[in-house]
Amino acid sequence: MNILLTGGAGFIGSNLAQYLLKTYPNDKVITFDKLTYAGNLESLKSVEGNSSHIFIKGDICDAPLVRKTFKDYDIDAVLHLAAESHVDRSILGPKEFIETNVMGTFTLLEEAKNAWGSGSENVFVNVSTDEVYGSLGKTGAFTELTPYAPNSPYSASKASADHLVRSYFHTFGLKVITTHCSNNYGAFQFPEKLIPVIILNALARKKLPIYGDGLNIRDWIHVLDHARGIDVALRSGKAGEVYNFGADAEWTNIDLVRFICSELDELRPATDTRPYSDLIEFVKDRPGHDQRYAIDSSKAKTELGWSPENDFKTAMRSTIKWYLDNLDWTERVKSGEYISYYAENYKDR
Repeated sequence: MNILLTGGAGFIGSNLAQYLLKTYPNDKVITFDKLTYAGNLESLKSVEGNSSHIFIKGDICDAPLVRKTFKDYDIDAVLHLAAESHVDRSILGPKEFIETNVMGTFTLLEEAKNAWGSGSENVFVNVSTDEVYGSLGKTGAFTELTPYAPNSPYSASKASADHLVRSYFHTFGLKVITTHCSNNYGAFQFPEKLIPVIILNALARKKLPIYGDGLNIRDWIHVLDHARGIDVALRSGKAGEVYNFGADAEWTNIDLVRFICSELDELRPATDTRPYSDLIEFVKDRPGHDQRYAIDSSKAKTELGWSPENDFKTAMRSTIKWYLDNLDWTERVKSGEYISYYAENYKDR
């Protein structure tokens, strides 16, 4: 297949690109990424020179370029991951999230429809998030039938995109599949998300900020387990269906941060011998902060034969080691565009 992978220079996208190129050497992966602050070619260095990989710098809202890409590379499938994804930034500036996550998805759907035609076997996989479902109480888990109840501009933009994708199946006969996943962790995650923030702040002896009381619960999945899920949805999923991917690893934010601190105490003891957990600081809670997420992956396990392979504590320890071994990567991706982006967009907020 010739696979168009949008957002392929981001965290999940770069891991997925590497997985696909290793697993299916006869497929071509056309990575399409705008290279905003969170998309970085540093994350695709391992596939440089691979004849099955093509990189295109582009905006998914740019209809002529998307159209040209479909034509030039005879695209068979789309794995749509390109998105603005950080909840905090969606609170500061929602407009970008609407433009990229909603209008960008619309552009891709239109160009796929026009390129493939109604009833085609070509597949459009829309990679979404469990955050579209809102917040859970103390029990239960999100299923594919859970009603949407997004609580942040980010999740609302993703929910809007999901509904657009569904409509193109029912109205135009486009073969679409939507996936939802729980929180991802692993290598190449941009250092604005919780796990890399905690690791890097701890090493720098900075405060470790925890929203509210730290008891918000997230369900964690290793990024390569998620990549396998996306792949099996592409190759075995049914048109118009939704599949949820999670790894049954629920942790409160405070327990996760303490776990990371204890691992760092062992792997990279502080020079002043104080435990890293001394740096924990509770800060004002985020507006609209969802209390708990949990994914029920029964459908993916039953219908797709998928299941997570990574034990959370073991894979989390490996993730921490990866950051310790790749501090130069984190410094490079945090420089330049990232800093200027924040300076330009949020200096008065």
